[in-house]
Amino acid sequence: MKKALVSLLMVTLVATACAKGESTTESKTAASPTASAEATASTKPVELQFYFPVAVGGPITKLIDQLADDFHKENPTITVKPVYGGSYQDTMTKVATAVQGGNSPDLAVLLSTDLYSLISMKAIEDLTPRFSKDYFSGFYEAFMGNTKSGDTVWSVPFQRSTIVLYYNKDLFKKAGLDPEKAPANWTELKEYAAKLTTSDKSQWGLEIPSTGYQYWMTQALSLQSGTNIVSPDGKQVYFNKPEVQEALQFYTDLGRKDKVMPEGALEWATVPSDFISGKTAMMFHTTGNLTKVKTDAKFNFGVAFLPANKKYGSPTGGGNLYVFKNIPDDHKAASVKFIQFLTQPDRVAQWSIDTGYVGTTKAAYDTDKLKTYIKDFPQAAVARDQLKYADSELSTYQNGQVTKLFNDNIQAALLGTMTPKEALDKSQQQADDILKNFQK
Repeated sequence: MKKALVSLLMVTLVATACAKGESTTESKTAASPTASAEATASTKPVELQFYFPVAVGGPITKLIDQLADDFHKENPTITVKPVYGGSYQDTMTKVATAVQGGNSPDLAVLLSTDLYSLISMKAIEDLTPRFSKDYFSGFYEAFMGNTKSGDTVWSVPFQRSTIVLYYNKDLFKKAGLDPEKAPANWTELKEYAAKLTTSDKSQWGLEIPSTGYQYWMTQALSLQSGTNIVSPDGKQVYFNKPEVQEALQFYTDLGRKDKVMPEGALEWATVPSDFISGKTAMMFHTTGNLTKVKTDAKFNFGVAFLPANKKYGSPTGGGNLYVFKNIPDDHKAASVKFIQFLTQPDRVAQWSIDTGYVGTTKAAYDTDKLKTYIKDFPQAAVARDQLKYADSELSTYQNGQVTKLFNDNIQAALLGTMTPKEALDKSQQQADDILKNFQK
């Protein structure tokens, strides 16, 4: 039964979208693991296998390698061996294969939305007793939603994000718009985008990706319209609510009716390139691309909350740290120690600066390094400030299947082969069929 479940998971994962495009001094710990976890730490040598979702040779591998080295210097009996698995999807598939083969990794960074799939596999360790309540309360509450089921905490926030609005201040000024004033609502978004779209369409006012993570963009617009699309227990979705239909209608109209965004498929990975090259004046994208835009853009740019409809809103995103169940107790204790090390305030702050991801803990924003960074680069505070309006990302049992069908139907609406209502009704019916066995 276990093998069949894992095999089904691996099939659904193959259809899931690819990854979203995510040595410091010791500081006082915001909170520590429980005494029981510390007490079980072994003094004999332990080597931890740490799966991380990035391609071999990428710049982030240098950061992870350095963190592993720094940890070993502080903890000579523990060696962390990073295993770079490629995209989130590829890494999850490799983890599932390893678990099925009885050779589970010790810990991994995987999507926060993989939670219920990993629970179904009985692959991960319950972390609730491994850390204190004070430790978990140090993280932003918006990031904790995708870490737990009920009161049980299964993972720790690590490289987390929200969607933000990036805008080209130079193009705003050229179009007669105030470069210090981003659109605050959907009406202004359309008005600004119209002014920023040239008649020959060599420059678009706005790009919202429509491949890979169109469900994430639709979820953001749905939150702005007043509803989330998933229940907290991962057993129900609300794809065909009126607010979601309003959201998808707005999304499709931007390209097909309002002509302020290209029609058809807008690739997730090329939208940031379009923004950096000046092909689009605004984009919706993950804050995980903030450092790339900061490094590569040759113009003044701003970052702002996603424009509101009835309210502001964005789903969270990104990856969490998971500890695996079928490993020795001393490996579990060492993994908890490594997680404590990674989530020290100074390290969280440095990771945010180096990558663009949101600092996951409140204490990180009290560090001198992140205070200084934000003072010089205020755009880095926007995603953090938007967390008060954020909610959990779409995460269900059989999440790969549910996300794929929702993505496919959203894309059909964006391409005009289905109406938004047809796409959402079909998505609801298909998801209900998949999730009914988990609602007993």
